[in-house]
Amino acid sequence: MLTVVAALIGITVGAIGLWVWLRTVSTSRLRLAEDQRRALLTDTEREAETTRREAQIEAREHAVQLRADLESELQESRVQMAKAEARMQQQESEIEVKSEELTHREQGITDREIHTKQLQEQLKAGSDQMLRELERVGGLTLGDARAQLLERSEDLVRHELARTVRQLDEEARTDAKRKARALVADALQRVAASHTAETTVSVVELASDDMKGRIIGREGRNIRALEHLTGVDFIIDDTPHAVVLSSFDGLRRELARMTLQKLIEDGRIHPARIEEMYYLSKAELEDQVRLAGEQAVFEANCGEFHEELVNILGRLRYRTSYGQNVLKHTLEVVHLAGIMAAELGASVKTARRAALLHDIGKAMTHEVEGTHAAVSGMLARRYGESEGVVHAVEAHHYEVQPQTVEAVLLISADAISASRPGARGESLEHYIKRLSSLEEIATAKPGVAKAYALQAGREIRVIVEPTEVDDDAAALLSHEIARQIEDQLEYPGQVKVIVIRESRAIEIAH
Repeated sequence: MLTVVAALIGITVGAIGLWVWLRTVSTSRLRLAEDQRRALLTDTEREAETTRREAQIEAREHAVQLRADLESELQESRVQMAKAEARMQQQESEIEVKSEELTHREQGITDREIHTKQLQEQLKAGSDQMLRELERVGGLTLGDARAQLLERSEDLVRHELARTVRQLDEEARTDAKRKARALVADALQRVAASHTAETTVSVVELASDDMKGRIIGREGRNIRALEHLTGVDFIIDDTPHAVVLSSFDGLRRELARMTLQKLIEDGRIHPARIEEMYYLSKAELEDQVRLAGEQAVFEANCGEFHEELVNILGRLRYRTSYGQNVLKHTLEVVHLAGIMAAELGASVKTARRAALLHDIGKAMTHEVEGTHAAVSGMLARRYGESEGVVHAVEAHHYEVQPQTVEAVLLISADAISASRPGARGESLEHYIKRLSSLEEIATAKPGVAKAYALQAGREIRVIVEPTEVDDDAAALLSHEIARQIEDQLEYPGQVKVIVIRESRAIEIAH
């Protein structure tokens, strides 16, 4: 028991001793750490103080240096300002000197102007005195002398002008003829053109004359039905085995021919059958018109066109102008305009499109008011053609002044196609009237003895009195006649004016 108690006491004493030792050790460590912290704070404060003092010293040094720099710059600025003031004073003195010089010059100019006016007055007085003396010596007033001088000068200028006009005209005509002849000849050689063969009647062949009675019908009811539906005159006369259809509208005439042809093939001719065949033929004709328009667009080879323009274009196949088929004429103009545009470097596509549409209004002139050129331009604009094409179409009969090369080429191609031999037929009355008008214009001129229109009105020969008209006046006379023909008459192609004086001839192609 004592042993246990002694052991417990020993353990207790050992634990207390251990606790005391541990406390002593920890206290000494804390004291050591506190001392180190204080030493570290002291060192840090000492370094901060040192750094602050160094910074203050550097700031003072920098401020001193900055003040020195500012004083130096200020000194330089003062020097520059002093120099600028010196220059300004010098410039002011120079300006004052120049101002004084200008004042002296102005005074001198004023004196000279006064002196000049005095001299002008003296010169005018002397000139008036000299003129009065000349009038007294010469016996002519100033107005009379001026009139005589102007009259003589006018005669000299007129003769010189006529001579120059004649020389320039001969040179220009020679060069223009050569170029134009080559261009037109090349265009015509490359275009296959047919002669006029269209008329205002169509003939339907019959197997026998008995068919005429069936076409007429009982009391004429069949022929009346045909004429009422088609609007075409059916001429049934003594012509063997033929019925003549007469109408100025080629489209109606073709529709009547197709209707009659189907009735003859069918053999049953009565009003109901006539109406049935009429509408059947009308549908077929519309297909033919559309195909004709598409074929024309294909041959023109200038791009796609609006469907409505193609249909209207196909109707030109059944339209004629002076016996010339309008669609054939249109395609001929397309090829001519395209060839000439290519030769001259113009827009071939614009020229060909305008040529294809230039007469399209002829298919609509009975439905729309206005000239065919205006109607053609309206249709081209409505269906999206370019302004270049529309302008050329509207200008091809000078209803609008041509402003582009393509418009002028279209006018030329249209005239070539219309005026070439065999292109169109012309009534005798119109032919004689045109010749008479040409001769009347020429004979109305003073100094003209006789005038003769030759070669179907394409040439006019004017014989003048040699005592009244000299060579120079003859050249001017030919130009005057040509201009008057252009202003007063309408004609295709050129009219050659030849003025004959004695054995000499002066030729003007217009």
